[in-house]
Amino acid sequence: MAEPSRSFDGAAEEYERTRPDYPPRLLDDLPLAADAEVLDLGAGTGKLTRVLAERYRRVIAVEPLDKMRAILERVVPAAESMAGSAEAIPLAAASVDGIFAGQAFHWFANDEAVAEIARVLRRGGVLALVWNGPDEDRRSPLPEAYIAYLDELRSVTAFHDAPPWQDVLARGPFGDVQQTAVPHDHVLDRAGLLDNARTVSWIASRPDEEREAALVRLAALLPEGTYAIPNRANVMWTVRG
Repeated sequence: MAEPSRSFDGAAEEYERTRPDYPPRLLDDLPLAADAEVLDLGAGTGKLTRVLAERYRRVIAVEPLDKMRAILERVVPAAESMAGSAEAIPLAAASVDGIFAGQAFHWFANDEAVAEIARVLRRGGVLALVWNGPDEDRRSPLPEAYIAYLDELRSVTAFHDAPPWQDVLARGPFGDVQQTAVPHDHVLDRAGLLDNARTVSWIASRPDEEREAALVRLAALLPEGTYAIPNRANVMWTVRG
């Protein structure tokens, strides 16, 4: 099985095409001015980066995977793109006003990464963890058998769980954690949903034959159609002391 955090590079185009976007209003409550300099850490193909670039004066995107970063550079040319990781951020100390991690913090929720984030973030700066997830208050249009098989695939993996984020942040120089969410829909047709399944780490990291067999079974469970999947864009943020 491939290293889960690197499996995204094999499905970079599908990731860009089928992963949900972020509604710009998700940033409205953050105490960051329009002239802020911000870092998107673990930026992927720039799903969050493009929203940041429309809001803040300067946006730097750090992404370790080459194929993901190449797409980011193509679709968000306004951002400054760099290779790097959360444990080795290629920026000087106290160089940005905000650090964002979109759908990424669980991959580096460790003391080494938190220390690097604290090093690069200015005092009074904002650390914002952003992720999309299902809106449990609204019914999913996906077939129950399809959802059940996705749950089965996920349940046999152990790497998707991470330490409680607030516990990790509490060991760094950060204040109280606040959180908000914005409901929105993730709209995909059948082909898009199956491509999207290729991008989740607990499918993408499987051996080729096993991965393709899982996708064949998912396809058999999903009728043709367009699906508006209830989603919530979440942001958890804290201020560096």
